[in-house]
Amino acid sequence: MRIVSICPSNTEIVAYLNQTELLVGVDNYSDYPEEIRDLPKLGPDLSIDIQKTAELEPDLVLASLSVPGMEKNIEGLEKAGLPYMIIDSDSLAEIGEDLRRIGHELGMGEEADVKAEEYLQELKRLENQASQRKEKPTLYWEWWPKPVFTPGGKNWLTELSRLAGAENIFAEEDTASFQTDWEEVKKRNPDHICMVWVGVKEEKMNPDLLRKRPGWGGMKAVRNDRIHVLEESLFCRPSPRLLEGLAKLTTVL
Repeated sequence: MRIVSICPSNTEIVAYLNQTELLVGVDNYSDYPEEIRDLPKLGPDLSIDIQKTAELEPDLVLASLSVPGMEKNIEGLEKAGLPYMIIDSDSLAEIGEDLRRIGHELGMGEEADVKAEEYLQELKRLENQASQRKEKPTLYWEWWPKPVFTPGGKNWLTELSRLAGAENIFAEEDTASFQTDWEEVKKRNPDHICMVWVGVKEEKMNPDLLRKRPGWGGMKAVRNDRIHVLEESLFCRPSPRLLEGLAKLTTVL
């Protein structure tokens, strides 16, 4: 098969299934694993070059709706008559089902079921481990600074927080992505702040910008110097690499 992935998380799922040799093209932001970096790049994940994609003659395009605006890619794929499937997960369990779905599309059959089950069993192990922790520090995840976006209760980062023995301060919001403001974050006064600006490399994120926000100097996280700049690639993509992010978060906390 000839597979094209137009979202980094989909590329990482293919890698988890050990099927990267099937990939013939990826979006500009797909940077893992190392062996896919020389593949043809088809543009940013919000604006894929459909003509270039068609020229690769894919048997299947792995698309996504994980970020608002990706609908345009789907419209382009349909117009070009290209075969595609949409991966749109919000939870860690749904990622396990994606492994199964994609694996079956790639002809892996039972092997895909085994890989999915391995992943889901690891989640169960981590849940059991987290349930034994007594102290639960509170976290504020900053996805975007202005306007302020943060994961709500239906997002994998709320689950990841819980598995790390902590609690997302916006966990009760019944949505995957919640728009809020600096005043509301200050009011909820988290123990830790995790900076993971979507699409921004960690070296370009400056914690001092948060320290200068009105009234934030008195917040517990700022006062105790618990602002953590984390790799966007390990926390903002719905792929099995979130478990790698979880290990890092647990260490940080």
